[in-house]
Amino acid sequence: MVETLGADFFADPQSYYRRWRARGPVHRVRFPDETERWLVIGYPEARAALADSRLRKDITNLNAVISAQRADAAADPRTLALMSHMLNSDPPVHTRLRKLVTKAFTTRRIALLRPRIEQIADDLLDALRGRDRADLLAEFAVPLPITVICEMLGVAVTDRDSFRRWTTDLVGVVGREEQRRQSTVAMAGFLADLVRDKIARPGEDLLSALAHTTDDGDRLTPAELVSMSFLLLVAGYETTVNLIGNGASALLRTPDRMAELCADPTRISAAVEEFLRFDGPVDLSMARYTAEPITLGDTEIPAGEVVYIALAAANHDPSRFSHPDILDPAADRTGHLAFGHGIHFCLGAPLARMEATIAFTALLRHFPALRPDPDATPLRWYESTLIRGLVELPVLLRDSSAGSWPDSAAPRNHRKNR
Repeated sequence: MVETLGADFFADPQSYYRRWRARGPVHRVRFPDETERWLVIGYPEARAALADSRLRKDITNLNAVISAQRADAAADPRTLALMSHMLNSDPPVHTRLRKLVTKAFTTRRIALLRPRIEQIADDLLDALRGRDRADLLAEFAVPLPITVICEMLGVAVTDRDSFRRWTTDLVGVVGREEQRRQSTVAMAGFLADLVRDKIARPGEDLLSALAHTTDDGDRLTPAELVSMSFLLLVAGYETTVNLIGNGASALLRTPDRMAELCADPTRISAAVEEFLRFDGPVDLSMARYTAEPITLGDTEIPAGEVVYIALAAANHDPSRFSHPDILDPAADRTGHLAFGHGIHFCLGAPLARMEATIAFTALLRHFPALRPDPDATPLRWYESTLIRGLVELPVLLRDSSAGSWPDSAAPRNHRKNR
């Protein structure tokens, strides 16, 4: 039986996963572009698949598998070049790339960012003081991570709006191919210029360190630096934006949980783990292909098939997590797959956790009476099977110095202040 991923999937993917889970942990699914792929939704099967070497990620071979099934689905060569990073490679290429990146992306470098991230968060929230309303996504969840990652890579502040537009296009659902092509060309050109500059005039930023890191005489080539910069921008920015945005949205729907965190901020780091599990920023992992037949659960998937692993579905599997559809930071949520598993486990997980913990600590300190904007239109989600994220998050504000909104005094008759 082939399941169908409908247009309403993006608003509520868990309703699909609950329905499909009743029929098993692995399914053949028809996507919006009419292609049929395999989708793994069970936790044990997903965890096993993430670490199975028979499921390959090499982007060139993956593109060949995709084009063999449907010629018009093949990637543009410029897209392939941009996507040829360590997340889309297999050993020994992956081993080499990850080793070089790990030497520059050190724990110490991440730890040194804490004071700066705290300052950025406080500055953004200070700018909202005295306001009745805000779009928490556009005015906090977006500028915090993009400022951090651009400063890490040595990117000028004037280019950050372009990055937001490009990444939104590149992770979007099928249907905007020309827009995606234009953004691919623009981002590839910009990153190539940036890499040349860092090679010629290195600074103290991460990209300069990557450009000059060596291992027994080996170093990243300019093309590898471009694709690695792309990965760091998307993985280090887009995912963190939506970790903060989705987590804030979940808290706004559960005011008792928000009150608990306001009363005891030491629980925020545990809450971040629950945000990752409950409504993490990545829905389906990036595509893999079967190098040989593989059995997951009771389903055999033939060789030469494209496979997606639904991290969001695995993180709601009731066989692994009790009451998975309830946001509960106090529950045991260890082992969630929001950052993946196996050799491709997210290298930036410590940075994302630190950024999110700082973000929520500052947000609840500045605005403990934060609540949804009752006059706003219903929340809209991006139409992407990769990234799970909101288009906007309108809220009512009341800062810590002004007290809480009395129910009778909450402003209701003014449109959002942009």
